[in-house]
Amino acid sequence: MITLSQVTVRYGDVTAVSDVSFTVPPGFVLAVSGPSGAGKSSLLWAIAGAVPVTKGQVEVDGLVIKDRPAAAAHGVVLIPQGNGLARVLTARENLSFPLRAEQNPAGDVDRRIEEALKGVGLEESGDHLVEELSGGEQQRVAVARGIAQQGRVILADESTSELDSSNRERVLELLHDQARRGAAVVIATHDPNVADSADGHALMDEGRLSWVRRL
Repeated sequence: MITLSQVTVRYGDVTAVSDVSFTVPPGFVLAVSGPSGAGKSSLLWAIAGAVPVTKGQVEVDGLVIKDRPAAAAHGVVLIPQGNGLARVLTARENLSFPLRAEQNPAGDVDRRIEEALKGVGLEESGDHLVEELSGGEQQRVAVARGIAQQGRVILADESTSELDSSNRERVLELLHDQARRGAAVVIATHDPNVADSADGHALMDEGRLSWVRRL
C-alpha cells in the first residue's frame, strides 16, 4: 500500500508538489494526468525515494520512504520517463542488472527476463544493444525491466507515450497485470485512454492534486 500524507516537494523556490495526500491499496491502479510541468514526475519520484520530500511523508506498507536505496530494497519500482536504460548494454543485460543486484537465483532471473521481454513483444531483441533499438522499443525494454522486478509498487512515468496503439494496449495490460498480482500501481500519463482504464484518476496542476475519479 502507498500512503502519502501532505507531501510537498520543492526545488529551491519552486514548489513541484503541494500538500498531496492519497492512498493506493494493493491491487489498484491510479492514473495521474495533467499538463507538462504539473508535478507528475516529481510526485512519482518522491514515492520512489528519488527526490526528498520537503514536508509530509511517504509510506509503503508501513515503511517511511527516505531515500531511493531503501525504497528499491522494499520493492518500489520506478519506470522513469526517458527509460533510464544503459545504451551500451543489451536489452537483456539491462533487465538482468537489477535482478542480479537483488541476488535472485540465476534460473529465476533468466525466466523473469524472458517472460518480461515476451510480454512487451521483444523476445527476439534481447541481445540487441539499447542504442540499436527505436525509441518505442527502448520504452518497452524499460517497462520489461520494471515488470521483471515484480515489485510491491510500480511507478510508471509516461510509459506509453512513444508507443503505437497496439503496443500501448500491450504495455497497459502488463501494468494492470501487476495490479492483479497485488502491486499498487501509479501511472503518470497524458493519455486519456490510460486514465480511463485505471481504477482511480487524479489530476495535477501546478503541483496540486484533485480527483477526477477517486479510488
